[in-house]
Parts: sequence; C-alpha cells; structure tokens
Amino acid sequence: MSCFLFSQEITVLDFDTEFPVGNCTIYAENNPKVIYTNKKGKADISIFADNDIISFNHITYIEVEVLKRQISQTNNIIYLHRNAEALDEVVLSSTRQKESKSRIAEHIEINQIEEIRKISPQTSADLLANLPGIKVQKSQFGGGSPVLRGMEANRVLLVVDGVRMNNAIYRSGHLQSSITVSPSILERTEVIFGPSSVAYGSDALGGVIHYYTKTPKISQKDKVELSFMSRYSSVNEEKTNQGSVEISFKKWASLSSFSYSDFGDLKMGKKRRHGYENWGKVFEYSNNSENFYNPLVLQNSDPNIQRNTGYNQLDFLQKFNIKLNDKTDLILNFQHSNSSNIPRFDKLTERSGGELKFAEWYYGPQKRILLSSQLSIKPDKRWLKRGTITAAYQNLNESRVQRKFGSLERLNRKEDVDVFELNGDFSVLLTKNSNRNLSYGFEIAHNKVNSISYGDILSVNDNDIVGVSANFAVQSRYPDGGSTYTSSAIYANYRQDITAKSTLNTGIRLTNTNLNAKWIDETFISLPKNDISLKNSAVTATIGYIYKPNDNWQFNSVLSSGFRSPNIDDIGKIREKSGRVSVPNIDLKPEYVYNAEIGILKYLNNKKFNIGFNVYYTLFHNYIARQDFIVNGSPTILYDGDVTETYANVNNKNAYIVGSTFSFRGKLSEKFKTKGSVTYTKGKSYDTKQPLSSIPPLFGNIEVGYGKDKFEIAAKLRFNGTKKINGYNLVEGIDNVEQSPYNESTENFQGTPSWYTLNFYSKYKVSNSLDLQFMVDNIFDNHYKEFASAISAPGRNFSISVLIN
Repeated sequence: MSCFLFSQEITVLDFDTEFPVGNCTIYAENNPKVIYTNKKGKADISIFADNDIISFNHITYIEVEVLKRQISQTNNIIYLHRNAEALDEVVLSSTRQKESKSRIAEHIEINQIEEIRKISPQTSADLLANLPGIKVQKSQFGGGSPVLRGMEANRVLLVVDGVRMNNAIYRSGHLQSSITVSPSILERTEVIFGPSSVAYGSDALGGVIHYYTKTPKISQKDKVELSFMSRYSSVNEEKTNQGSVEISFKKWASLSSFSYSDFGDLKMGKKRRHGYENWGKVFEYSNNSENFYNPLVLQNSDPNIQRNTGYNQLDFLQKFNIKLNDKTDLILNFQHSNSSNIPRFDKLTERSGGELKFAEWYYGPQKRILLSSQLSIKPDKRWLKRGTITAAYQNLNESRVQRKFGSLERLNRKEDVDVFELNGDFSVLLTKNSNRNLSYGFEIAHNKVNSISYGDILSVNDNDIVGVSANFAVQSRYPDGGSTYTSSAIYANYRQDITAKSTLNTGIRLTNTNLNAKWIDETFISLPKNDISLKNSAVTATIGYIYKPNDNWQFNSVLSSGFRSPNIDDIGKIREKSGRVSVPNIDLKPEYVYNAEIGILKYLNNKKFNIGFNVYYTLFHNYIARQDFIVNGSPTILYDGDVTETYANVNNKNAYIVGSTFSFRGKLSEKFKTKGSVTYTKGKSYDTKQPLSSIPPLFGNIEVGYGKDKFEIAAKLRFNGTKKINGYNLVEGIDNVEQSPYNESTENFQGTPSWYTLNFYSKYKVSNSLDLQFMVDNIFDNHYKEFASAISAPGRNFSISVLIN
C-alpha cells in the first residue's frame, strides 16, 4: 500500500547564504490571516487555499509573490534576495504614509537596517555623513550638524517616529542634537531633500531627516528574541555595547533596547598632504573639570590627540506594539538619551593674547525624553482608508558651563524645554485601483522654554574644587521670564496616476505660529520691549510630476515652497562668540524659499543598476542672517566682563542656492555591486553679494563591494573639494574661517583644503545568529577637517564589531 503526503510547512532562506529568514511575514490578499516564519525560517501555510497568491515580506528582503500550489515545485523552499538590490523602495516619510518611491517626485535617500549595520557609525551624525548629499559639521566630537542643500541647523527638520525633534530653541549656525538618537536602535533612516513644508511645516527648508526606530513584531507563536552588539574602535578607544530583548505574542509585542557608548579623546590623521604641518595640532590643553582645578596649561605629549573630545552616552528604547483588533494597532514609545558632560573642543582651543582662553567650557549632560502613543486605524471607509494619530511629549535639557583661565568665576546657563505634540495623518483611496490617493492631516505643537543662569565663585583647596563661596548674576541665554512657541497646521496631499506612464503629486498646507517671550533682568542689556508676542501665518504648496516613458527611464520635476517662522533662538538668544555678542531682534519676520528641481533616473541591466541626476534652484526670500546690530544706540555692550560688539539676526531680501547630485547604485555582476554620488552646491545673496553660510565644497564617495556565500568585503573612497576663502561668508561667523589653515606670511586664512580617504569593510556571517565585522577607515591616515568644523576628522581607525541575534 502506498501513501502520498504533501507537507504544508515551507522554509524561507536567504538566497546568498542559505541561512533561514526568521520573522518573514506571510499573507494572501484575500485572506485576513497573517503568519510569520520562526527562527528556523519555517512556517505552516495550510491556512491558505491552493489558488491564493502568497506574499513573503521582510524589511531587509525583496518581497516575493508565489501561487501556493506552485510552492511544491521548489521543494517547499522560498529564496529571498537582499533588499539592497531593490531599487523601487517603499517610502514612509514623504506623505507620512507608505508610498512607492516610483510615485514620488522628490529626491529621497533611504538607509535600511542592514546598511546602517554595515556603516557601523559611532553616532547618528556619523551615519548621516555617509548618506549621499549630506555633509556634517562638528564643533566637538559629541555632536554633528547635518547640512542639506546648503542649509543646516534649524533649516533642516529632524523627525523621530513621526515626532518633530526641532523645538523652539533649535538654533541657526550649527546644531548638535542629531546624536541624541542612537544608531543602534534605528530600523531605517529616510532623507527628503528640498522644501518639505507641506508635510512637515516650518523648518523643513533644506529637507527632512526622519529616524525610524525598531518596532517589535506581533507573532502567532509566543517567542523571545535576544540580540547583542559590541564594537571597539581604535581611533578614540570607543567601546559600544547594545543589547535588546523582543517578546512577541498574538496580541502584543515588546522591545527593550539599551546601549552605552564610551568615547576617549580622538586621534587625528598624521599625514598632512595639504602642506600645513601644524594645522589642527593640539600642543596645549586644559585638564580642568567639574571637580578639578588647575591654574596651569598642560603640554600635550602627542599633539595629534585632540584632548577634551571624549564623552559617554546612554540610550534606552522601550516600545510596545498592541493589536487592539484587526483594524486597530497601538504603539507606545519611550525613548531616553543621556550623555555625560561634552567638552566644547573649539572653545577649549580658543586663544586670547596668545594663551588658552578657557579652563572649562562644556555642555552639561544632553538629556532627551520622548513619550509617544501612535494609534493606527484601518476603517476601510470611502472617506478614510487608513490613518495614524500620534500624541507625544518631549523633555529636553541642555546646559553650558564655562570658566576662563586665571578666574574662579564659573558661568552656568541651563535650558529646559517641554514639547507637547498631536498629529493626525489620514489617507483615502479615491478609486478602487489605487491610482488616485488623497492624504490629509493636522499638527499641533506647543513648546515651553525655561532659561536660567547663574555664576559661582569657586572655593579651591589645592587642585580640588570644594564648593562655592559666592554667587553673581549672569545673563541668561534665552528670555529669563519664560517663553512659549506654538504652531498649528492643516495639510492635504493629492496623488494621481494620470496615465500608466505619468503621476501627479500636489499638496498644500496652512500653518500658524505664535511666539511669546518675556525678559525680566536688565542688568546686562535693556531692550526696547521686554514682553513680546509674535504671530505668523504661511501657506505652502508643492506640485510634482513623474514621467516614465518606459521601464528604464524616469523623469521627476518639482515646484515647491517652504517657510520657517522665527523661533525663540532666532529672536531672543544672547550669547558670545569670537568677541561678538548676539542680541535679540524682536522685529524678525519669517523666511521663505521657492524651489524648482528636475531629476532623471535611468535603469540598466534589468533594473539591477540605476543612475540618477538631480539639479535644483532655491530662491530665498526674507532670509535670516547675522549682521552688526545697535542696541540702545550703542554697537557694544559689557558681557561676561568684556566689552564686546553686538550683532543680531535680521531679515535680508533675496538669495539663491543652486546645486546638483549625481548618483549610481546597483549590481555589476552576481558577486560585485557598487554605489556612489557627487554633490555640488553654491549659494549667494542677491542684495549683499556675499556667499551664503553653510555652503559645502564639492564632495562625494565611490564604493565597490564583493559578496560570496557568507563573506562580504567593500572598499569606499570619500573625497572633498577645496573651499576657497572667497567662498566663505566672513560676516556671520558660521563658516568658522578661523578653523581653516592660517598663512603666517600673508596673515590670511586659506580656506579648507581638499582631501580624500580610503576605507575598507568586511563581514563574515559565522551563522544565522552571529556576524563578525571588521573595518579600517582612513587607511592612509590623512589629516583633514570637514568644512566649518573645529575638530579634525579621525585618523586611521581599526574597528571590530560582533553582532549576535
């Protein structure tokens, strides 16, 4: 007697390594049930009918659709290809809903979790520096200010899990807040280039950087998954450890992640191919600290080690994913980031009269707390297909502490910011075949800022700081009577496939902002008005058109506008830099941008390779810049014991930024793949004829990788052109010309020299649960500085990482 049995258990494997793929989502279009593969890549598909088309979906792989009755022909094995080969990715951030990249006109770059692990960045700022079209400036190692299309700081919007990170004191110039999201908790990063005010409101002038943290997955079978990552880097003795626990059930799931990084002093490159032998070297330094006093400057035994750059940081993520019913999900999100004191390297190397000026200058612990709840609904109604409602609270603490050599007077300035936010994002399909979509939503955000300042006269016993003998008044950085900043907005986006070859994107947004601030103490400065209230409104719009004459060509065009309403930092900040003090300007108005861009995308080798080119022109109107400013009839004030010149943010008329990015990406053969980009930017004021600040020189990268079975290697060349002195804005001070080489014979700064680095990457997949990664950055140990950065870039760095799942 013979008996034939058909097993309905299938196995999902990685095509290259043949390791099992766990957590793969399996579903059919007409079946409401969803199943997942276990850690062995296995799942029982008996719940599906033989005529069902089954989809196999995993975030790091290309989605596969298979007719169930054909699976037996492949021995019940499904092979998945890595998503790095997929060129038509899904975008989450552009319209705050899932959308195919081929239906979006804007220039967007996406980094998924596998690429983030490959880059193995020490901070999220280092992660951004590896993305096409982004430069990162650093005043100290514990920071990183991303530049998109010649705009940075409060002209670039940072978002995490749908919640704005930009707050009322996000400053102009350089901003170091990007590091408060640990790269070890990220699942993907999306960058939208160009004005994105329709979807995100004020601040999104240069673009949007959206961090998506990991989310636990609900499973039909109860399970617990553990992961651990450990990394060591030689260039600054970095030690990073990250561990997470994911618990999955049928109705809910939990993810707990904890990471801790300890960074020592950073070593710069030794090979000075630019010809400036002492540029960047640190010959003297201060070893003063919060509790240690030393009136003497110390000699640095190795001038290539940048003393006062080390710090440590702790990050914690807790997420709950709760399935309330088949059409409703709730995600509860708690994030906490806390650093040690972060030395301000550029200030601790500043000189006055030939001597080091500051014995102490550091940021107090940078603390960020985020609490959010995100309710996702899928009512499938004619007027509402799906939607997300997000309620969030953020608390941010930052402080600045400074003390000069030869003084016992320590100055303290502290800021505490509370942010309450409520967002609603909804979408509806206007046709059954999904070729017409309408998305709409609202946003309300309220910022409350408290700013305090005080001076301590220290009591010292030998080298120990034993207490405080007296106090004195210090000018606060922001209005000492408190300030608030509130924005509210509604928006709508419409997307339509006009034909099979063309798609139209349109959108419009109405935003209102309200700012209130009050100054009380007039010891140091007296303003024309101590209690101010400012209201601004703006309508922004975008229209984009995508044309695909065939499967191998895509043409994108975008017309868009954006605006940025002045915040508390723009209007009310008082601070000193390089002997000049910024003072409030309560008459400041919003700045606007109008943008036009064209993008071309060419696919080759059956869509395994693409070449892209994007060019844009951005017109600034009413743009905000720093200029000399008179307060109470005088161009100077007494500040921190010094007579200093005053300047302020003012509105200028018009300026422009033009630029382009050329990029390529894909497979050269079955084993070789490559990617790269080159970015050019230029900006100038029409009325002052001065170059705009924050315009980086030409930069780019080229990478070639090889992978076979369990082994992967890659070489990456990063390069940067020269930033000549005539391209610097010498008025605002944002470009930090004093950080470029100085020519003693001409008594002039020279601008930033060109540079390049060659980097090596390798990974070996020991098993499905263990990866080993080894990297060498800056192989030739070249010395260089990123444009406008005070700190020299890392020298030759050996890094080894262990990842256990």
